[in-house]
Amino acid sequence: MNNDDLRALSFASADHSEELARAELYGLLARLWMAPPDAELLARFRVVVTETPEGGLLEAPWQALVSALRATTPETAADEYDALFGGVGKPEVFLYGSFYLAGFLNEKPLAALRTDLAALGLTRDPGRGETEDHIAYGCEVMRFLIAGDDIAVCNLEQQRRFFRGHLQTWVGDLCDAVDAHPRAQIWRAVAQLTRVFLDIETQGFDLLEA
Repeated sequence: MNNDDLRALSFASADHSEELARAELYGLLARLWMAPPDAELLARFRVVVTETPEGGLLEAPWQALVSALRATTPETAADEYDALFGGVGKPEVFLYGSFYLAGFLNEKPLAALRTDLAALGLTRDPGRGETEDHIAYGCEVMRFLIAGDDIAVCNLEQQRRFFRGHLQTWVGDLCDAVDAHPRAQIWRAVAQLTRVFLDIETQGFDLLEA
């Protein structure tokens, strides 16, 4: 994920599909959970729209994120990201599903995730240091399952299965940990948007199963 992938830092307009809006938001969340925003990304947020179409549950957390990113600098954002998720030894907040599901890194939830990714034809980029249970990786997979061209893989049923099995089970705990951290400002806004968006996704998949 890089800045070139972020074609539109806004929700899809009326002439775009709802699916495009979902894919864009997953892509943005992947970018923000993977690394602190650089100067180019912050510049885009200075001109991005602050209203979501027709308001709704995403309106307030989206506006809070826009405000937080407009008020920061690359240096300040990098310091906060490092304080929460980096540093030497154990981070203050873990970004990996295995930690929340099993209490340790590189445990059975990661093995199960790798099995499901292989079934989708997806493999980890060996040049990346993060394991596949990183929250950013999960968001990237959802973006692919929404926006990809192979309808045998990129369809609602595959989205539902991956979301239920590998995001819904633990991302709320990650958001709680970020929200409780005293240093969190930018990523408290990221966590709040993530939580509300995933709640909406959960409701949508509930309707799909009804």
